[in-house]
Amino acid sequence: MFKYAIFGAASLCAATILPAAIALPAFAVDNMETTDAPDLTSVRAKIDAKDYTGALAELRGLAEDHQQADVYNLLGFTLRKTGDFQTSLTYYTKALELQPDHKGAREYLGELYVETGNMDKAKEQLATLKQLCPSGCEELEDLQKAIDVKTADAKASN
Repeated sequence: MFKYAIFGAASLCAATILPAAIALPAFAVDNMETTDAPDLTSVRAKIDAKDYTGALAELRGLAEDHQQADVYNLLGFTLRKTGDFQTSLTYYTKALELQPDHKGAREYLGELYVETGNMDKAKEQLATLKQLCPSGCEELEDLQKAIDVKTADAKASN
């Protein structure tokens, strides 16, 4: 009789705890959904106006509160435009850790590699964009243009 009581209690625990554990999705702390993205309208306006200092200040504040791929991507872009290539690389990498298929981060990382003369790495980003955009996309086209311009400039200077 006692062994049936133990199995009954174990079954009750399993029936209560396991569905709850299985039903709840497991989210990493730094894996925010796109719906949680902050409003980046102001930052994008500053970037469009080439006010990289203003954009950078706003983005750093946002990055403290939001671990989100778009924020990190724009931080990388802004830092690249100010010439801080090493820190830019760090933020592009973080954006891609959070969202490996982030086309904007892939494009901008490829452009960073073009600007720093690492054409093999730029072409790796281009290959990834070709997989992400089999029918083409703006990010793929923009990176291809950057690579083509750099290649043409290198040939012209030889």
